[in-house]
Amino acid sequence: MASMDRIQSVKQRFGIIGNDPGLNRAIDIALQVSATDLSVLITGESGTGKEVFPQIIHQFSARKHGQYIAVNCGAIPEGTIDSELFGHEKGSFTGATDSRKGYFEVADGGTIFMDEVAELPLSTQVRLLRVLESGEFIRVGSSKVHKTDVRVITATNIDILIPIQNGKFREDLYYRLNTVPIHIPPLRRRKEDILLLFRKFAVDFSEKYRMPPIRLSEDAQEILVSYRWPGNVRQLKNITEQISVIENKRIIDGETLKRYMPDYMGVKLPALIPKPADEKSFASEREILYKILFDLKGDMNDLKKIVFEMLKKGPMFTDVQDNHEQLIEKLSTTMKGGASAPAPENKPVYSEPENPAIEDTEEIVEESLSLADKEIELIRKALEKHHGRRKQAAQDLGISERTLYRKIKEYNIN
Repeated sequence: MASMDRIQSVKQRFGIIGNDPGLNRAIDIALQVSATDLSVLITGESGTGKEVFPQIIHQFSARKHGQYIAVNCGAIPEGTIDSELFGHEKGSFTGATDSRKGYFEVADGGTIFMDEVAELPLSTQVRLLRVLESGEFIRVGSSKVHKTDVRVITATNIDILIPIQNGKFREDLYYRLNTVPIHIPPLRRRKEDILLLFRKFAVDFSEKYRMPPIRLSEDAQEILVSYRWPGNVRQLKNITEQISVIENKRIIDGETLKRYMPDYMGVKLPALIPKPADEKSFASEREILYKILFDLKGDMNDLKKIVFEMLKKGPMFTDVQDNHEQLIEKLSTTMKGGASAPAPENKPVYSEPENPAIEDTEEIVEESLSLADKEIELIRKALEKHHGRRKQAAQDLGISERTLYRKIKEYNIN
């Protein structure tokens, strides 16, 4: 295990702020594995700073004088990613006017960092597995085998076991990449680091924009610490910059801070969601949430119809005790799809007069419960919010830019 002095030295060198044990553990593993050539898989939510750890591993390895190349697999179109990674020969496809080296050839003797590795197409995964196992690859449009000596470090912000179960990621490649796992904790689990990060960002932006740094009141500090930070450190930095530029006052209170957190609802307690029987039906937590909301909406609509029918029929019972028991029985029978409970004997039943005057009406509109419709609606809202900028819209939706582009084409969204 690396000493705390060495870990602090690494933090200063790479601009890492925080003293969370999970963060220190991740740095310690990166330092220990840097002396080897083992493959490393870095996991963690988007915005946690995963891109810093491959640089730590490279700079403290014997390859530090070699090339370091960072590749975002989700940002490269599927049709050109093989050419980008492994190169191509002249005339191998339309537009290939000359031969070109790929990243694995350029980085020979160095390190390649592949972010969003779960977005790789299956055909590219086969090529990558061959490089990891034998150090061999073939350019697109060629039959000549090339050799390379490259260390591969990968990262993902999703649970990669889900695409494995769905047949979208090779299990043998996963175990080859995951020789040494490093997990970066989300910001909501580093509560003692949140205020440290805020103060650092506030000072940085005060120097950048030449203005006094902003500070937080006590209630604003409580809000900052209790927030869940779905965008993690990247979101905290973005909000700090917004406040530094927009607000004239330098001491920020809780109400002002909330305006920059539209989804803030106080302390958010964790919700337990039962694991579905068929995981392939729900590829993401968002789809699971949709299903729960739709089920609740359906139950509410059923309950509204029951109450509406009862109000139309008028009072059915006179005895209070009978009312309670029979009303429960009627609701239970109706919710199960059975017939409505008959009116009790010797009890007066209200009958509507012929041709009654209609005083008020209510139209019940059934909303579409299609997941595709809801997904199209969310994509359109995200694109409108960010004025058509797909990168920001994809970050807001929690998907990669390539996935967003594919869904725009799939749903023919203008």
